[in-house]
Amino acid sequence: MQTVQDLKDPSHRRETPGHRFVTSTFWRSFPAGMRRRWWLFRPFDFFVRRFPTFRRRRGVLVIRMDGIGDMVLFRNTLDHYAEIFGVDNSEITVLGCTSWGSITDEVFKGYRVRVIDEHAYARWPHYRLWISLMVRLLAPAVTVCDSYMRRALMADSLAYMAGAPKTIVSLPYINEPTRTEFTYYISQTDRIINTGVYPTHEIVRHYRFISALAGRSIEPEPPRISWRDKEPPIETGKPYVILNPGSNEPGRRWPLNDYFQIADRLLEKGYRVVLVGSMEEKSSAAIIDAYASKPDVIDMIGRTSLPELLDLMKHAACVLSNDTGPAHLSIALGAPTVVVVGGGHFGSFVPYPPEVTPDNARFVFRKMECYHCFWRCPKRASKFDVFPCIDAVGIEEVWEEIQNLMNIK
Repeated sequence: MQTVQDLKDPSHRRETPGHRFVTSTFWRSFPAGMRRRWWLFRPFDFFVRRFPTFRRRRGVLVIRMDGIGDMVLFRNTLDHYAEIFGVDNSEITVLGCTSWGSITDEVFKGYRVRVIDEHAYARWPHYRLWISLMVRLLAPAVTVCDSYMRRALMADSLAYMAGAPKTIVSLPYINEPTRTEFTYYISQTDRIINTGVYPTHEIVRHYRFISALAGRSIEPEPPRISWRDKEPPIETGKPYVILNPGSNEPGRRWPLNDYFQIADRLLEKGYRVVLVGSMEEKSSAAIIDAYASKPDVIDMIGRTSLPELLDLMKHAACVLSNDTGPAHLSIALGAPTVVVVGGGHFGSFVPYPPEVTPDNARFVFRKMECYHCFWRCPKRASKFDVFPCIDAVGIEEVWEEIQNLMNIK
């Protein structure tokens, strides 16, 4: 179990090598090294932080300013919060992102959820003011933020605006450009929990965090989410396999022709193939449209809502995906899932550690000496090229894992 650091006790500050979250009142008034945007936001933040709240403070505010996959990896540990903080689930508010807001009624049943556009919050002063006031008026007794890969101007500033009597955060990933911002916010929190060095996996981090809060070891579990049992938005027929060839980062997309070769093999085995993804990811629309004209190929790219995508994945014979949020959703739903993995931050999100990898999940990768580049790859000609570590993953490797999961001979 990791050390819980009480920032009001100087003896604990020394237990975080390389990080000193101690500031003076003068420095907090005129912090050096802040970005121009922070100074732009400061009058609004100053106003909100001092805005009076007349409600009795109660409950726990949990801040999750991250993507779909991160939310999935966190979800299990939320169910321990009620016991740890001595509250009912209904007294726990999850502050999340609009990207997964449409599935919160099912995935966070029993909890209160508020969602915001986290990117607008970090860019637009008036939207930031409105959201910050909303968060301030929630009047939580405790605010918690345990994200490791987070942005201070989003997650930490929201925790600051809430102004709870007790604020507990994890030690984030800090580099030199972000050190000043994190120092400003974290120096004003009550407790910080060090969940381990990079590249500790996110699931392990979440469980270390709640273990520190609980004062006992809580063993990590594989990710899982509950979801409705509704027919998928396609015609009934033969079993189908979902291919998710997109990603918000073009370099993390396994080559489309490799997906099509896998699709051809699945069609030969008598399966239907369903293509999914967002319309923004459909950079090769003409190629995809041509392939989708084949019998038993169903193009659902840009044609499903997020809840409908979960309905599709829940009933799929298998899901093949790049390293994206839907891959984590598919695994947590219990669908047989194969994920093509690169090395940008290998081990932090994928692959899962063996002890929390469920039987329905397989991760395929080809290790290279340049792993852990944080996707700042010097080996590709342009930002639109596939990362070499992704391109190196072979068709036969992926097909073998699909066969094993689906018991295909």
